[in-house]
Amino acid sequence: MASTTTATTHSFGAGLPTRSPLIGWLAVVSVMLGLFSIVTTEILPIGLLTSIGSSFTISDGMAGLMMTMPGFLAAISAPVVTVATARIDRRLMLCTFMLLLAVADFLAAAAPDYWLVLVSRVVVGIVIGGFWSIGAGLAERLVPTESVGRATAVIFSAVPLGSVLGVPAGTFLGDLAGWRVAFIVMGALTIGVLVMLSLFVPMLPPVQATRLSVLRCAFRSTHTRVALLLTFLIVLAHFGTYTYVTPFLEQVSDVGSGPITVFLMIYGAAGIVGNFLGGAVVGRWPRATFGLAAGMIAAVTLLLPVLGRSEAGAVVLLIGWGVAYGAVPVASQTWFSKAAPNAPEAASVLFTASFQATFSLGALVGGIIVDRTSPSTVMTLGGITAMLMVVAVVAHFAQRLTWPDQSQA
Repeated sequence: MASTTTATTHSFGAGLPTRSPLIGWLAVVSVMLGLFSIVTTEILPIGLLTSIGSSFTISDGMAGLMMTMPGFLAAISAPVVTVATARIDRRLMLCTFMLLLAVADFLAAAAPDYWLVLVSRVVVGIVIGGFWSIGAGLAERLVPTESVGRATAVIFSAVPLGSVLGVPAGTFLGDLAGWRVAFIVMGALTIGVLVMLSLFVPMLPPVQATRLSVLRCAFRSTHTRVALLLTFLIVLAHFGTYTYVTPFLEQVSDVGSGPITVFLMIYGAAGIVGNFLGGAVVGRWPRATFGLAAGMIAAVTLLLPVLGRSEAGAVVLLIGWGVAYGAVPVASQTWFSKAAPNAPEAASVLFTASFQATFSLGALVGGIIVDRTSPSTVMTLGGITAMLMVVAVVAHFAQRLTWPDQSQA
């Protein structure tokens, strides 16, 4: 994790009065919960895909647009919002994004037509792009230098926690009381996070404005372009398949709605393990960590159509999938941070934009394929794509490229 958290021009509490370590960690937890709310809201439709589709009488592929819309908007809003608000206090921006997320959740819950659900997902996309770009690199401004690594791991744990707690809980609520209730509960949770952010996160005036020129400079790096390629391939493979894991479990594994919730919780728990395992080693071995995660995802998705026909086989493969994907976000962010060590917020912007754009593209492509073929075909194609990412990592290693020095301008 050291690579994602190395102190740059930012310093702990820069320009702020001394704050107690406890308040600093509460601020970290508040940011993590904000990301948890965002991640859960973003991927909540995965567990509710069929029930939402039935509610509006639309296909699984059409329902998959709920996953596509936020990603595309996030990819656009990440650089646009970050640059446009570069001189605005970062705490104010985090609170504003949480308020917008709550509005989006309540709008989805009340939507009488599917197009209004998609409007709410547009708002979610704007929130994702802005909050992730600012929040992903805030650890070094909230806790002392020696705690930055642990704080960053806590912040990124929001991704697997959204899978292990958010999606299964939302799926359970959807089965119990209807999918709209799940969005109402998420809206209420988001309001609570907004209160925590306002109480525990200090004023965070921008230390270094992220301008378009900074983004262009970071993009010129060979390592950044490789990070974009790797992120594109692995996220395309993952979300092109995982978005439709519920239809796969229903149609291929013959799993009922109740056990699916349990399966998703098991996957999410494995993701938490993968997140911290990946965070512990990615600083020293970024290529190996990223490549191993991709190889595991490739193996799982290629084996699912064969071994996933039984519930036992599906569970075992989902555990491996969870561990592998849990390491992906922190590995991708680490690669971007190593590529642009002197521009941490710009690195976060590029990470967020590339991740979210490919997220939505994967969901879109997967939806088109699943509507025309089958969930098993989606899994197979996703596995092939993940293998291409492994080849790209090996090629990067073979060239023996060295990471840029942070001291260099």
